[in-house]
Amino acid sequence: MTESAPRPDTSDMPAVHNVFRSSLATGPTLVASAAGDEERRALIANYYLNLIAFLEAHHDGEEELVFPLLLERAPDQRALVEKAKSQHDDVVTLMGAAKDSLGSWDEVGDAGASEVERSLRALDDLLTPHLDQEEAEIVPLAADHLSCEEWGALPGHAMRTFTGDKVWLILGLVRENFTQRQRDLMLEGMPPPVRQMWETTGEASFNDLMAQVRQTP
Repeated sequence: MTESAPRPDTSDMPAVHNVFRSSLATGPTLVASAAGDEERRALIANYYLNLIAFLEAHHDGEEELVFPLLLERAPDQRALVEKAKSQHDDVVTLMGAAKDSLGSWDEVGDAGASEVERSLRALDDLLTPHLDQEEAEIVPLAADHLSCEEWGALPGHAMRTFTGDKVWLILGLVRENFTQRQRDLMLEGMPPPVRQMWETTGEASFNDLMAQVRQTP
């Protein structure tokens, strides 16, 4: 009798999802905290533009590396996978609206704040149930049908396709939601240049930026 192949540890996915949940949940508070403050408005706008860029890369990874394999290997669960894919399409529309509102906010000032709050809340309202559904239905399927190597390709893909200007921000947000063991494994798995960046400048930059972002009245 042959020994079954080891299954991937998919517990990192809820931690990554919590980055989006927590950041979007604080949207109204952070947007309001920038009233009358041009420098802070630029700071908060950039923070959310990087978050949305990470969400885009995260979803792209699922669509390229996870969904096709699940459709192939779990054909009886096609409806669940197709539902998740269609939800991605809906989220894309709201991500675009949020990016547009953030760009306008940085230009027009306080007059654009209400639209930023609205667009971030709309994204949160649609995204959170989608993330819940993925964790309940898609992630267990991935644990059953993907190899450790296939699942492990997701973080690298996200970093390669990330279009924001602060990759260290994303690394820090993810690490905040990881257990210590997950943080250690993440560090071990980083390419040497990325690990050096994180250890020499990235972590300090992250801590400094988040202290500013979270300093609300």
